[in-house]
This record gives sequence, C-alpha cells and structure tokens, in this order.
Amino acid sequence: QVQLVESGGGLVQPGGSLRLSCAASGSVFSRYDMGWYRQAPGKQRELVAAITTGGTTNYATSVKGRFTISRDNAKNTVYLQMNSLKPEDTAVFYCNGKHYRSGFSYWGQGTQVTVSS
Repeated sequence: QVQLVESGGGLVQPGGSLRLSCAASGSVFSRYDMGWYRQAPGKQRELVAAITTGGTTNYATSVKGRFTISRDNAKNTVYLQMNSLKPEDTAVFYCNGKHYRSGFSYWGQGTQVTVSS
C-alpha cells in the first residue's frame, strides 16, 4: 500500500507558474509509475503527465511544452512543474501511483489549482 499527499496548489495569474509535489509513503516508490491527473468541474478526470519507473514521460497534448513531470526516488516524491498557466488549467490536480507489476493504482486527495486574473 501507498499513501499519496499532494501539495503546492493555489491561485496563480495566467502566464504564471506553480510546482506541485506528491509525497509518497508506505511502499517502494521506485516500483510505481507515477502520474498527475486533473479534474475540472463538470469534466472527467484526465491524465496530465506521467512518468514510468524507468523515467519515460508522457504528456497530454494541451500541456506539452508547458508542464514537466519529474520524480526523485530518494525523496519518494513526484513533481509537476507548471509554467505558462492558462485559465483552462484550473482544476483539482491528483497524484496517482500505479504499481509496475500489479497495476493497482493509488490516489492522493487532490490539490486545487486556480488560474485567474
């Protein structure tokens, strides 16, 4: 089992930046593919960015070139650096971990990101 706790959300102006953090505990972090998802009101939860146990990354088309996902296995933490934020990025962002072998997923509680003038 693993517990995930997100932090770093908040209110930011369009064009601004935020860095989200997801701290994991309770399991072997390096054996989990990690991802950031977001869910805006009235919309489905969508994958924003993911990073595998091997370090391979993928991004939603809407955030390519603006967001960067990274992980620090020594700190059991995954990050999402968000630059050039747009109002349409406004959502609750969730951290997800998927065990590389079993595929079982764990979710954090979410952190609110609001992009507004």
